[in-house]
Amino acid sequence: MSLASIEWGAKPRKALGSPLLGKLVVDIPLLLTLVAVTTIGLVVLYSASGGDASRVVRQGMRAALGFTAFFVMAQIPPRYLRIWSPWLYCGVLGLLFAVAVEGEISQGAQRWLDLGIVRFQPSELMKLAAPMMVAWFLHYRTLPPTLPQLVVVLLVIAVPAILIAEQPDLGTALLVVAAGGLVVLLAGISFRLMLGVGALALALAPLLWMSMLDYQRQRVLTFLNPESDPLGAGYNIIQSKIAIGSGHLFGKGWLNGTQAHLEFLPERSTDFIFAVLAEEFGLFGAVTLLVLYLVLIGRGLFIASQAQDTFTRLLAGSLSLTFFVYVFVNAGMVSGILPVVGVPLPLVSAGGTSMVTLMGCFGILAAIHGHRKLLPA
Repeated sequence: MSLASIEWGAKPRKALGSPLLGKLVVDIPLLLTLVAVTTIGLVVLYSASGGDASRVVRQGMRAALGFTAFFVMAQIPPRYLRIWSPWLYCGVLGLLFAVAVEGEISQGAQRWLDLGIVRFQPSELMKLAAPMMVAWFLHYRTLPPTLPQLVVVLLVIAVPAILIAEQPDLGTALLVVAAGGLVVLLAGISFRLMLGVGALALALAPLLWMSMLDYQRQRVLTFLNPESDPLGAGYNIIQSKIAIGSGHLFGKGWLNGTQAHLEFLPERSTDFIFAVLAEEFGLFGAVTLLVLYLVLIGRGLFIASQAQDTFTRLLAGSLSLTFFVYVFVNAGMVSGILPVVGVPLPLVSAGGTSMVTLMGCFGILAAIHGHRKLLPA
C-alpha cells in the first residue's frame, strides 16, 4: 500500500469505509502537512488577535470547512473536474460581474457578495477557476500552444483579472494572472516567445502605472524608499521589519510580541501575521513554517510529475507553483523585499474564502494522485 494515499473500500481490499463513500481517497503527506500549518496558524492568530478566542474559533470553523472541501474534492475523479472546468469558470466570472454591480463595499473596496447566509469573495475562487479553464483549453490541443491559442488564453486570464483589479484588488488580480500564466509556462512556450511577452509587459508597464490608484502607486514608491514617510505610507513595512528583526533566533515567546500586542504592527491578523510569527517564535519558527510550505509545494510538484494526462499535469503543476507565489509574495511583502499588495499568508492569515479555496486546491491534488490508473509492470 502506498504511503502517499489510502484508498478505503477499494477491491480487493477489505472495505473499511461507509458503503455510501465507496472508495475514500486521502493523501497522507498533504493531509498531515495541512494539519500542521493550520494548527500553527490558529496558535499565531490567537496571539495576533490579542487573545480573542472567538476569532480563533471562527477561524477554526473555517479550517474545518476547508478540510471538508479537501476531502470532498479528493473524491472527485479528475475527468469530472475537466468536464466541469468551463462551467466553473463561467460561473465565477458571473459572480465577478455581480460583485461589480451589487457587491458589498467594505474599507473602500467592492469585493464581497453577501448571500445572507454567507459572505465571500468570488475573486478567491477565480484563483482556482482560471488555471482549470486554461488547463482544460490546452488539454485538447497540441503542445506547445500556438500564438492564436495564446491569444485565447490571454483573454481567459485577462477578463477576470481586469474585473478583480477594478474592485480594486490588484494583489489578487496579479495572482490570478500568475495562476493562469503558470499553466501556459508549464505547457511549454519557445524562448523567443517568452522574450516577446516580456518585452510586451515592459512596454505596457507605463499603462499599468497610469491605471493604478493613488494608494497603489504610493505602495510602490514606499517599497523603494519606506523611510521617506516613516509615519505615513512607510509605517506598515517599517514596523513589520522591526517585528521580524526583534525575534532573533528563537523569538520573544508566544503572546510576548511587543509589536503586535502594543498595536504598532498593522493588519497583524491578516496580511502581516508572518511578522507576528517571526517576532514571537524567531527565525526558528519562521523557517519551520516555510519548510512546511515547501513540503506542500514539493508534494504537489511530485503529483504533477506522476499525472497521466495533459489536464491533470498542467493543473497540478500550476496549483503547486501558484501556492509558492502566494507564500513568496506575502513573506517578501512583510520583510520589505516586495511592495505591499495585500496578499494574505496562505492557511495562516484570518479569512474564510481563501482558506476553503486553498484546501479545495490541495484536495484536487489528492484526487489527481489518488485516482490515477496504475499501469501493470
